[in-house]
Formats: sequence, C-alpha cells, structure tokens
Amino acid sequence: MQRPFLNWAGSRRTLPALIALLSLVFTGPAVAEKRIALVVGNSAYQNVTRLDNPRNDAVLMADTLGSLGFTLIGGRAQLDLDKSALDAAIQNFGRQVQGADVALFYYAGHGVQVNGSNYLVPVSANPTREADVDFQMVDINLVLRQMQGSGTRLNIVILDACRNNPFGARGLRSSDGGLAQMRAPEGTLISYATQPGSVAQDGSDGHSPYTKALATTIRQSGLDIFQTFNQVGLAVKRETGGSQQPWVSSSPIDGAFYFVAPPAPSSQVAIAPSQEARLADTLRPDPDRVPIKDSTLLRELGDRLYEHNFDPESPDGKNALKLAISKFQEKSSMTPTGEATEGVLSRLRKMDDLKPWGSIVYGPESDKWGISWNHASRKAAVADARTNCGASKCQFELSFYGTRCGAFAISGKSWSLSQGETIQRAKDAALEECGGTGKSCRIIGAVCADGSGR
Repeated sequence: MQRPFLNWAGSRRTLPALIALLSLVFTGPAVAEKRIALVVGNSAYQNVTRLDNPRNDAVLMADTLGSLGFTLIGGRAQLDLDKSALDAAIQNFGRQVQGADVALFYYAGHGVQVNGSNYLVPVSANPTREADVDFQMVDINLVLRQMQGSGTRLNIVILDACRNNPFGARGLRSSDGGLAQMRAPEGTLISYATQPGSVAQDGSDGHSPYTKALATTIRQSGLDIFQTFNQVGLAVKRETGGSQQPWVSSSPIDGAFYFVAPPAPSSQVAIAPSQEARLADTLRPDPDRVPIKDSTLLRELGDRLYEHNFDPESPDGKNALKLAISKFQEKSSMTPTGEATEGVLSRLRKMDDLKPWGSIVYGPESDKWGISWNHASRKAAVADARTNCGASKCQFELSFYGTRCGAFAISGKSWSLSQGETIQRAKDAALEECGGTGKSCRIIGAVCADGSGR
C-alpha cells in the first residue's frame, strides 16, 4: 500500500512536470516525506482536578498518526508529564523537526490563558499566584518557536486543552476560561477544540468529542488539511448539539497537504483550487482578517483604544485610528496592519480596565491648564482636568494610569507635559524636555495617577 504523500501545488508553468511526476508517483512506491509528531496527554494532575480522557486521547492520536507515516517523539504518546519532562520533550521535538516536511504537535490536558497568553499545564503545576505561571507551566509560544526556522513546509498545532481553568480559586485573576486566540506564524495551522475563550467538553465515553472526531477524519483519503479540520468541526458541532465548535487559525500555506493521499486519477490531473478559495469555503474566517464596517462597532473600537492610551483622535485626522490600531497591534505582538478587524476588537474587550487614571491638560493659546487624579477611566480624568479650562479646549493632554505619574513644566516661551515611573522622574523628564530650548523652566503641576506626589 502506498504511504500518504505531500502534494505542494505550484503554478501553471509546472503542470507538465507535475503530470510526469504523478505518473511516477502512481506507478511506483510513493516518496515518503518526513513527518514528525509530538503527542502529549496529561490526565494525572497532582494538585488540581484530574482529567479522565487526555491520556486516552493522546494514545489514540499517537496510534493514528503513527499509522499515517508520522515519526513520534519518544516512539509513543508522552503521558502525564511534569514541567521538566514537558520541557525536555518539546526541546527534543525542536531538534527532530529540523529539515522535516511536516511538524505536528498535539496536546490534551489542562490549558489556561493568563494575560492573553496560553499555557500548557504539566501534571506537577501548583501555582499560588500569577507570577508562578512562567515557572510552572509552558507557554505555547515556546512550541511555535521550536517549529519556526526548522525548514518545515507545514506546521500543525492541535490543542484539545480548552477546559475550565483549574486554578480559578487560587488568585489567578487574569485567567479566563478556555484559551486565547493566537496568530498563526508563517506556514502554520493552529486547531483549537473549541472557539477562543470557550470551554470544551472532556467527553463521557473515554475520549473527548474533538479528538474522537479528529482521529476518525484524518484517516479519510483525499481531504486536504483545510477540508480535514472543517469536517472535524462539523462532526464536533453535531456531536455536542452545537455547544462546542472547534476553531482554526491559519497563515497562508503553500500547497496542499493530505494526511491520506487522494486516490490516483485514472487519466486526468485535477488542478486544486486556490488556497484562499479553499480557506474561504471550508473555514470560519480568521477574526484578524475580518474588517469591521459597522459604525457602532467602530465607535466602540475607538473608545476602547482611547481607554488603553492608544489615541484614535489626533491631528493626523483620518489616519489617527489606523495609527492607534498599529500601535496597539505592536504592543500585542501582532502584525501592525492598522486595520480595524474583529480580532482587534475582541482582544480589546478581553483586556482588563486600566485604573486609576490621572491627567494634565494645557491650552497654550489661553494659557490655561488643569490637573486630575484617581479616576476610574481616562475619559473621566480628562473631563475633570478640563473643568479648569473654561471655554478653552486645553487640547494638549497627558494621561497616565496605575502607578505612573505626570508633570507639567513651563517657562516664558516653552512648556512640556511628561510622565515617569515616579513623581521625581516625571518632573525631571518635564524639566529636561522644556529646558531643551535653553529657557529656564519650572514645575507648576505634578501628580501620580493614585493622587500621591502632589
């Protein structure tokens, strides 16, 4: 029996060569590409609720992938790994995928999101505060980095880990249910057992609905990777009565990958539809690529950007919103496209409200200024500061939050609004900037967001 193969679709110019290649493929043994997989299942948690099915799910996936030509790290499913064992397995995976055609990482077990980042939970994890997370859990981005730069043509990350946060009662206030959406790096597809921020079912028959559907679907011949995960999503949706809907995030992928190759054509060679057409037909759109056109949502987007100190209104006029989005995307480790998308708004909605807020405003034309502190929002802080401006707009604004401080320095011909980590640093920065013109400046107002330093 032929082994599954990888078919990378090229341009029309390569069609004659492709036909010749296919004649060889279908008349002789298939040339096997190098497929590497790390399969992890964590069930026997030592300090939080144990899970019944991840161990069974991992064994099922390892057996299935092994039958489809994948070489398994460790020769089998890696089960009930503590932190050091999970770190070692991922590091070994990173070494083994060098020069491979396909790298696949599968994880079943507890997974949590903290401050927008996703973490795999080793069986030994026992965090008592948020700061413990980086030392006791594994950031999924670590797995992605092991794949990047390895020379693979396709990377697949499969996360059946979107369960309830088991540490919710331990003061991990930034932890939410399910996992956060991640942007797929180049040549990568990430599949979640359910939508970002939602909770997946563990299953009651020895396997989770997601892994059961996945193991069945990837054995079907002729399904490319996008069709495969679309079929998995439909199967899980039917199985759970619509309460669980798997999610896929993908970057553009060059060519078509099959877990099991389609049957050999008898006389004609079919040209596969374009990658983008397949993606549009079979997958739910990536929120980071879905533009927002509704005026109400655009207004909400602008308000939320403003409340996180990314100004959607500035002298730049119509480009101000785009610049604010770009700055937010850079801060969030996203590609700074500046486009208003559903993904940007979703991230902003999940962010904690910033407070307390302080603000200093100034109107050079009227020479009026105002100062405020200890407000629950930036908008309220600015409004309070501007009450001292009367009819003047006091259009220049410096707003700061949390533990940061602001200062206002002025001389006869220059002025500066500056902020710093302490009241003294804010004052020093304001004096330095104001005095850069060679004029003698003095501080006329300074405060920290919480009201200290006055």
